[in-house]
Amino acid sequence: MSSLALFLPSSSSSLLLTKQANPAKGRAAAVVRAFWQGGSLGCLTLMKMIGWRTYRRPDEKSGGHGVGWSPIIPYSFKVPGGWEEAPVSIADLGGTEIDLRFGNPKEGRLSVIVAPTRRFADDLDDATIEKIGSPEKVISAFGPEVIGENVEGKVLATATAEYSGRTYYQFELEPPHIFITATAAGNRLYLFSVTANGLQWKRHYKDLKQIAESFRVV
Repeated sequence: MSSLALFLPSSSSSLLLTKQANPAKGRAAAVVRAFWQGGSLGCLTLMKMIGWRTYRRPDEKSGGHGVGWSPIIPYSFKVPGGWEEAPVSIADLGGTEIDLRFGNPKEGRLSVIVAPTRRFADDLDDATIEKIGSPEKVISAFGPEVIGENVEGKVLATATAEYSGRTYYQFELEPPHIFITATAAGNRLYLFSVTANGLQWKRHYKDLKQIAESFRVV
């Protein structure tokens, strides 16, 4: 069963703490009204983000992907309300290496590809994304597995982020409209992709980007 938890942006935490610290309903309601009537960005963000949740890959979920593999190191990401897990088929682009699909028919969809690092080198049982290659090498080599075609001329933006000592490469491509986050852990490469059609991309760009940037191997 998927693990779900309420996600709130940091800009809203002070508002919630105020409510919790003052149990009197009248005072808490007054605080909320003050934020709302004043057009507070924090309150608007709270109203928008209150339905977000965190998915964490269950430890007991199967998915060995071949002989000699150790258990998959869990990963997590955040999605808005209305995004649900979707069935995975070996006929999908990415085949048996697709570990998870999520989506919302009105906003977009995402997938997680977990590929063996032994496809790239024999000595990567304790892999990092830096050992696999530079951002340019990684997106050129593995982007086609995500979008089904060469990525040359499609990479609009590239960034590198670090969380808890692990490096993540982040890419934005067009066409198709897609964010890709890549990292490595254990003996696996993780490719997290978030995509949408043109209209969804225009309407939900910020949310789709936030989903992509929330991916973590835990």
